[in-house]
Amino acid sequence: MTDRRRRRRRRKNGCAFALVAVVILCAGAAAGIPWAMETFGGEVTEAFHENVEKAVHVLETETAAETEAAVPEDEVSGGFYYQQLDEEERLIYREMLCGLREMEETIRLDAGREDRPEEIYEAVLYDRPELFWCLGSCQMTVYRDRTEFSPVYVCSEEERQSRRKEIDASVEACLSAIPADASEYDRIRAVFEYLVNTVDYDEDAPDNQNIYSALVGKRSVCAGYSRAVQYLLERLGIECIYVVGTVQGQEAHAWNIVKCDGEYYHVDATFGDPVFLGAESGEDLPPDIIYYDYLCCTDQEILKDHTPADGFAYPACVLDDLNYYRMNGIYFDAYDPQTILGAMNESIAAGNDTFTCKFASEEIYAQAREGLINDLFPEAARTVAKLYGMNQVRYTYMEDAAHSKMVVFWNYQQ
Repeated sequence: MTDRRRRRRRRKNGCAFALVAVVILCAGAAAGIPWAMETFGGEVTEAFHENVEKAVHVLETETAAETEAAVPEDEVSGGFYYQQLDEEERLIYREMLCGLREMEETIRLDAGREDRPEEIYEAVLYDRPELFWCLGSCQMTVYRDRTEFSPVYVCSEEERQSRRKEIDASVEACLSAIPADASEYDRIRAVFEYLVNTVDYDEDAPDNQNIYSALVGKRSVCAGYSRAVQYLLERLGIECIYVVGTVQGQEAHAWNIVKCDGEYYHVDATFGDPVFLGAESGEDLPPDIIYYDYLCCTDQEILKDHTPADGFAYPACVLDDLNYYRMNGIYFDAYDPQTILGAMNESIAAGNDTFTCKFASEEIYAQAREGLINDLFPEAARTVAKLYGMNQVRYTYMEDAAHSKMVVFWNYQQ
């Protein structure tokens, strides 16, 4: 960990997804249907920064003060970033965690000038999402073989107790809705959906680097989303790693790797919350739309737009068996118009507001695109008109070439 390059505060630039609004005017099941098209766009931005900012004072003399008590090894041995450290760094980690739990103003560490305690502080924060009272900034006075480490806290001890009660209430609201006998996948999916449905992306949200912003304030950025995923899943007994890296064309980003039934998968609740599907469309889009491409996906899928940071041996995520679209019968290995139309008509008959076509490759998506737009969506619109007795059917579709996917949103209102 000590050979990694230091990272500074960064912000993501926007990435745009094109959406196309289509209006269909239907007269029963008539063959000739006039239509009009207009194009609109949306944008998602991300803010995230590595937490540790420091001021360091180096002294040549030894400090006479004793070093800090340390958290027992068995309490932290399972931490992913803890496991990346050597034996001496692990002691510093445990000393630091002990002081942080007590909200000590100055934590005395067995760390000299070469030990880089600020990077060990990163490891603590990445492993321990429950430390919502730690801002990430710190001051250090470094001696030959000791360091006086002074973290910055976002609240007082009294405020910490009050905030913890609020967090516990939000955690209970989430976890109590999950059946006790739910599979590991269902628990992961439930947490993912809970955060997407209850948290709004907001770069200006207070405390947006910790779980309080997501679980109580309900507004956060990627750090808050990802730490909340980690905290909730660990409460459910599921291994969850806080991953740091970047996203395509942008800057620093955080997401998670989870262990489900013995295998590892990527989860990104921030990107599961499609803030780029905003009101600019002018369409009545379903309020509970979720981007499932980032639920239990593979390295191959996540690396299309995510890059994990160098210097960490993150577990390989190679299995595609928990692909949401495959599990729900809307993943297509070939372009078969009748199969897709049949699935779409079944979805319409069930009253679903949306239908997704996820294709196995970019080539199959390219082959299917025009047929969907020009033939299958209009044909399905006739089904809507017939089943629901409508003279006019309006729908919107979204193209996502990067993920070989197209989504259509039906409006069942006259």
